[in-house]
Amino acid sequence: MDIKRILTEMIERGASDLHLKVATPPVLRINGSLVQADYPAPTIQEMLAVTQQILTPGQRESFERTREIDFAFGVPGVARFRANFYVQRGSVAMVFRHVPVEIRSPEELGLPTVVKDLAVRPRGMILVTGTVGSGKSTTLASMVDIINRDCARHVITIEDPIEFLHKDRRSIISQREVGCDTESYSDALRYVLRQDPDVVLIGEIRDAESMKIALTAADTGHLVLSTMHTTDATQTISRIISFFPPHQQQEIRYLLASTLQAVISQRLVADVDGLQRYPACEILITTSTIREYIRDPEKTVLIRQAIQEGFVQYQMQTFDQSLMQLYREGLVSLDIATRASSNPHEFLLRIKGIQGSSDTTWDRFEKETEEESPEITRI
Repeated sequence: MDIKRILTEMIERGASDLHLKVATPPVLRINGSLVQADYPAPTIQEMLAVTQQILTPGQRESFERTREIDFAFGVPGVARFRANFYVQRGSVAMVFRHVPVEIRSPEELGLPTVVKDLAVRPRGMILVTGTVGSGKSTTLASMVDIINRDCARHVITIEDPIEFLHKDRRSIISQREVGCDTESYSDALRYVLRQDPDVVLIGEIRDAESMKIALTAADTGHLVLSTMHTTDATQTISRIISFFPPHQQQEIRYLLASTLQAVISQRLVADVDGLQRYPACEILITTSTIREYIRDPEKTVLIRQAIQEGFVQYQMQTFDQSLMQLYREGLVSLDIATRASSNPHEFLLRIKGIQGSSDTTWDRFEKETEEESPEITRI
């Protein structure tokens, strides 16, 4: 099996991921859909040969011991990849993800313009959230690139593994890989504040210890960027608080309210032709009202409404508002937008120009986009 040839075809066909397993032909993920490549199914011996070809001696030893390994590597003349090798039914299986060498701007990625403003904030915590494959790492890399080009700061990244490679421009970028440059996230975070950072990027916040250090760093005047596997802003806040035991949760609410700057939640949706995907983004900006809702457990449920009402004044938006814009611009179909929305029934009513007489949460959004929107009918 010529792994370099298969990886080259992966790039040529614009696939984000490549799946390899014994007795199954290689499978590509193209625009979110799995497509079988025209190659024979690899054998056990061929898969073992690939592990020998790609893994370093240290990585092979770790893989043999743990039966799984996550790492990044580059293929000269092809691209850079993040890979995960694991064992299923006694044989080796692999997943390769393409990591672009060129870091694209928020405009090129189709992200809201407010993302560029958030990247250059001097302090606080900004979280990018979403499911696996929703573009979280790409968004973070774009934000770090903005800092690197526009600001003179020391940026320390702690990643597992390092995906996007940054060259020093106006800023100094120190990239640390778990398992290579540091033993663990907790070890790296324990000493990061002694390394004179202005910006700390944590590849993923997974537990209470990482979250507590991230909040402390943000509270002491640093900008902290990280990701979480949550679907929207409200769930993100609830997940952060749930990391901690009940007797600490009120303290964490106050610390989070004072340090959180924004939550950017993403979902990728296919265009009308199915040839590419666009990010639908929910954007929470921490205003005084949002801070009050974070501190008070009984008001946390009101955060989504506050996001919806903050479209014009604060550049906030819900997923449904983002999808509405993509649909009105003709970038996604009604069916795809509806399936991706948080409230499909309400979304369809909005498309038809119908809303309840007591529902004013979309008024400012509708007013801002009235040239493209149908006349609203009150019922």
